[in-house]
Amino acid sequence: MGYGQHQSFYLRPHWIAKAIRMLEEDERFFYDSFGFEKIGLGKNMIKSLRFWTMAMNIVQEERSIDTKQTVHRLTAFSKILYEYDRFVRYPETAAILHYHLVSSPTQATTWYWFFNLFGEKAIVVQDLQESLVSWVNQNENKTVSTNSLKRDIDCLIKLYTAGKDESDDPEEVIQSPLHILRLVEQKKGVVYKNSPSFEEIGITALLYTLLVYTQAREITTVSVEEIQEAPRLWGKVFNMKRSEIVSALDELTRHVKYPISFVRTNRIDSVRLPDVDPLTLLTFEYGRKTVIL
Repeated sequence: MGYGQHQSFYLRPHWIAKAIRMLEEDERFFYDSFGFEKIGLGKNMIKSLRFWTMAMNIVQEERSIDTKQTVHRLTAFSKILYEYDRFVRYPETAAILHYHLVSSPTQATTWYWFFNLFGEKAIVVQDLQESLVSWVNQNENKTVSTNSLKRDIDCLIKLYTAGKDESDDPEEVIQSPLHILRLVEQKKGVVYKNSPSFEEIGITALLYTLLVYTQAREITTVSVEEIQEAPRLWGKVFNMKRSEIVSALDELTRHVKYPISFVRTNRIDSVRLPDVDPLTLLTFEYGRKTVIL
């Protein structure tokens, strides 16, 4: 499991595009001693960027067969992201990045724990930190620094709450691209999990996550109860209430090309997914948008 690999830097909107450009030229970019000069970031920021791109399924770390060296290869998802929304201006793009992040227990353990396993909807920051420390002590075979876990919580909060400053220069803003989801809020030392509407998350992101979930398990149907309660699904990942889940499913039955089948009975409400690859869905949906970024 992974902790503290973000170097206390939350993701910035322009970082993703920079990373993809660098890695297209050099799969060993993250090991380049002069990489910080080429990309215009500090050395610790590059280490942070490596973490974010891996945890968000933008790159995969592999061993080169030819050189026997570790390389970072761009994923098929990253190419769609770069073509259509490299600066994360659409809410559904932020939602998909968030989904990848919180579905990665080995790379972003604190994020996985907070959204999928931790049940409190409102908690004082210090108590949240102590809850994470307690969970790690019970579930890890290795010793993890308490300070590292506290930095994880601080970074998690900033990733979802750091809003845009007054600058119009995309290189100068200090916002996080995930703040537009409004999934987490901090007021007077208390952290809240917000429950968004399905429109705020985006129908595309919601269908994408269902397709990823079901195809990974080689199933074609899922119950509403599972969507609400299971790790890596809407109720956990997006804090969605059952009423919003049902509204989103109703909307997805009217999808223009890949509609779901939503069967409601007295005993169980079930959803049958269309036979489409998640990345094919994304290519279709981004291609429908009138403005290509």
